[in-house]
Amino acid sequence: MTVGRLLRTARETLRDAGLRGCLLVRDLDSGDELGLDDDVVLAVASLVKVPLAVATVDRIERGELDGATAVTVAPGRVRTPGPTGLSRFRHPATVAIDDLLYLSVAISDEGASDALFALTPPTVVADTLRRFGVDGISVRHRTRDLTDTPAERLAPEVHLAHSLAASATTAGQGHPVAQLDVGRANSGSARAFVELLHALWRPSRIPAVVAARVRELMGDNLLRQRLAPDFSSDSSRWSSKTGTLLNLRHEVGVVEHADGQAYAVAALSESTVPAAVQPQAEAALAQVARELHDALRAARR
Repeated sequence: MTVGRLLRTARETLRDAGLRGCLLVRDLDSGDELGLDDDVVLAVASLVKVPLAVATVDRIERGELDGATAVTVAPGRVRTPGPTGLSRFRHPATVAIDDLLYLSVAISDEGASDALFALTPPTVVADTLRRFGVDGISVRHRTRDLTDTPAERLAPEVHLAHSLAASATTAGQGHPVAQLDVGRANSGSARAFVELLHALWRPSRIPAVVAARVRELMGDNLLRQRLAPDFSSDSSRWSSKTGTLLNLRHEVGVVEHADGQAYAVAALSESTVPAAVQPQAEAALAQVARELHDALRAARR
């Protein structure tokens, strides 16, 4: 199949699932890549926890923070579906910074992430990315803001929130929901996240010990309903981070094959279907990401 036909078929698969997809797959050794609207900037939801982890681990390694320091986290008392971990706790909890990192990345815990943001604010995270030469990712607010959306205010009529999310985006990617407005939200493109993944998996300006710890955290990701079914096997390792908010369904990660080849994958998407649960969309996004990956991998053989 030609590249042009592959991309046309990919668009059709996503469109049939009610998705607009922005994807990029890159061979981390050759630099060869295949993408689909990979420079489009979208709100990134919980994908911001990867830059947060990079900045936090870097501060630990530079002696500005001690990973063993205990932090008391106030209860989140969140009752709407979605948030996990400390965000749902009813009572205060005391957790070490190292363990907050695990909770933030592995189970996408908003409470743990905001405890880390309290130590390393969004502006510092953004500055850290720039210092490491990673551009195109804007870090503007804490993750607590992700739990104050129309989905919470309109519960249990959650379909109304998803209808607003899917229909109100402007041509310039503005949006009345702040968390979906790329001018106000944490934002980035598939290409920007592939650049970050490349810098974490191959030698770069990110210190090797920092990159290794973040790779370990992403390898422990427990949210595996999106791309993992198409990338995990006995002969490959899938390390990733998901991001989900209203009509946004994202995942970025790296698949490392037993033969030594490794591919960075960034799949960002927004749905036009006003529903919270969309297994067809999850499957379609993974299918397209895998097809792009397989085309690149086949080209090396």
